[in-house]
Amino acid sequence: MKLDLLPTEPQAIAPDTWVIPTLGADPAGGYLGAHSLVIRGAEPVIVDTSVLFGRDRWSENVFSLVEPEDVRWIFLSHDDHDHLGNLDVVLERCPNATLLSNYATVGRLVADIELPLERMRWSNVGERIDVGDRELVVVRPPMFDSPATRGFFDTTTGVLWAVDSFAASVPGAVYDADDVPADMYDESFVALNLLNTPWLEWTDALRFDAHVATTESLPIEVVASAHGPVHRGSRIADAYRRTRELVGRVPAPQPGQDVLDLLAAMFAVTPA
Repeated sequence: MKLDLLPTEPQAIAPDTWVIPTLGADPAGGYLGAHSLVIRGAEPVIVDTSVLFGRDRWSENVFSLVEPEDVRWIFLSHDDHDHLGNLDVVLERCPNATLLSNYATVGRLVADIELPLERMRWSNVGERIDVGDRELVVVRPPMFDSPATRGFFDTTTGVLWAVDSFAASVPGAVYDADDVPADMYDESFVALNLLNTPWLEWTDALRFDAHVATTESLPIEVVASAHGPVHRGSRIADAYRRTRELVGRVPAPQPGQDVLDLLAAMFAVTPA
């Protein structure tokens, strides 16, 4: 089974900050991202490493912005495959980089992926990471699908890396929330975020509101995330509002064996 990937180019979203897009076709007819970031500051940072099957284009895009030996930091938000798909390449090609992660990520990957403990720095929510000309404040994003997930707020540019929050489909090589058709954004925001964060069905609204406010209260200028378009201005408050409205909602039923049988037949390889 091979996914259809769109050709993409780095997208500047703030001074010295680029989204590195990866867009794959989704079953609903749009495209879903597995994006990452590059911060080309005094001490360049690569933020997450996308998916293995997009390796060639992803690597080309990242290293068109920064020389591998100049990279000083690799921020790994959590342990999911769509955030660490090219981590081995980055660790090998960027010998001067420290891997920013946390205890939970290492614990969840132990014995499956060998992480270089001698090249790591662990940080927890609220800690500030000095990367030369800016600080990255470690945060817990509004929504997450791993207990290890950590995002950050860039104190210099006002960029929030929201990791898996605010997911939405896009119609093609579209990177800004304002450019996504309203019906596509409305429907996919609910479907994708409930799929990725099913625990919202059982969440206490008041406690969740307090959690969400910890990032919403920051002086955010731009929100970037792995699976959604870039949000600016009034779209930021709108995305937070939509997130709160997901509390108590039940995710759509997932496909069953009948769909698996259909897919297996569609992608079956005929023997030569």
